[in-house]
Amino acid sequence: MLAKETFDADGTFSRTFEHAPAQVCEAARRALLSQGYVVAKATPDAIEAGKNFQPESEVHEQLQLRVSCVVLASGQSWISASANQERYNLSKRNTSASVGVGGLGSLSVPIGSTDDSLVRVGSMTVQDPEFYRSFFKLVERYLPAVITLDTEAEAKAKAEKEAEEAAAAKARQEAAAAAAETQPWQSFAPVVWPSAPMPAANTETKTP
Repeated sequence: MLAKETFDADGTFSRTFEHAPAQVCEAARRALLSQGYVVAKATPDAIEAGKNFQPESEVHEQLQLRVSCVVLASGQSWISASANQERYNLSKRNTSASVGVGGLGSLSVPIGSTDDSLVRVGSMTVQDPEFYRSFFKLVERYLPAVITLDTEAEAKAKAEKEAEEAAAAKARQEAAAAAAETQPWQSFAPVVWPSAPMPAANTETKTP
């Protein structure tokens, strides 16, 4: 009988970042190394790492974490993580040896030693949302601060527009400089000459 399973879209096992897949997987690798995980596989789009625990003297646990990084059509990166927890118990077995005794045949006599071995008693996928939430938060901490979302076409168009604006500004400056050289008087205020005083009118009246 299969375990109860529901395919929900709550995003427990995945997140979306505004970075390239290689950057996201590298951040995941650093995050795992910072927590004592041993990285067994590291590629630009996948990470596999493990960590050992011993909660009790005769109990051993292993946690294996697999991370995948995929690019989306929007240019963003989708990262998924799945952790598998395995539990082992210590098994002790006494060893004995057969000893031949004349007239009695062979006897199994304990020689006082034991063989210890780990026996796997359980395996399960970690379902705790808080486990994955803290992992993705740590991954985000190791992502680069500068985010570039421009595609190649957008970057090219932006560069061409900036070049056109710079050329237009340079042309305006050159035109203004040329106009100042050909018409230098325009840069000076007009001269106002004082007017000469008018002669006074003769108001004397002659008598006949």
